Order: sequence, then structure tokens, then C-alpha cells
Amino acid sequence: MLQRIQSVYLLLVVIANGALPFWLHLWTDNLGKPVYAQDDMVYSSVFLASAVLAFVTIFLFKHRKRQFVLNRLNLILNLFLLGFFVYRSLILPGGTDVPEKGIGMLLPVISIVFLVLANKAIKKDEDLVKSVDRLR
Repeated sequence: MLQRIQSVYLLLVVIANGALPFWLHLWTDNLGKPVYAQDDMVYSSVFLASAVLAFVTIFLFKHRKRQFVLNRLNLILNLFLLGFFVYRSLILPGGTDVPEKGIGMLLPVISIVFLVLANKAIKKDEDLVKSVDRLR
């Protein structure tokens, strides 16, 4: 059942982590040149791993417990990425002629929100199935 709401949330995570980091800049360097995810191997690999994990999780709709666990793993991966960005933003100096933070640093936060919403919907489905099984 790909029409469930958690599939929509997971598709939004795939878009947020698979496509947007390569279009939105993460920060600008000292020369004013924007830095994208593909410029750093660690960031691009973590973004792509999160997108692939969310895409695989969409098709595990028959295995709700496994889907829930993989979403939690993806959540931890996005928290790890968010930690990288927080560290990076803290070491970037502020001011007028120095690097600035980009909108791409907020993508893990958006992904975390959608993953939490997907986990809530999966939990709701699992509770519904358990309640129906009790009536049999």
C-alpha cells in the first residue's frame, strides 16, 4: 500500500536528502563561493545514504516493524549529519566579509521532522492491526 501517509513522508525525505542538497548550498567559503554537498564526500555520502534508506523503507510497507526500525536508523543518520552541520557552523566565523551559512544546513532538520511523522503513522498502523487481530 504505497498510498499511505508514511510513504508520502518518506518520499519527502528522499527528495530532501537525495536532490535538494545538490541544488541548495550548505555554506559559502572564504572566497564567497557556495559549497554544495557534492563538494565534500562525507556530506554527499551521508545525504545519499539517508535518501536510499528512506527509498528502501517506502517499499517495506508489509513489514511495519522493520520499516519502523529502518526509520529510526535513518533518524540517527540525520542526527549525525545535523551534528556535523552544527559543528561546522560553530567553527565558521561570523562577520561581514567571511563565510555565511546556507539554507542546505537545515535539510537534516526537515528530514528528521518527516521521519518522526512517518514513524508516528507506522506506529498508528501497527496499533490498528493489533487491535483488529484481537477481535478475531
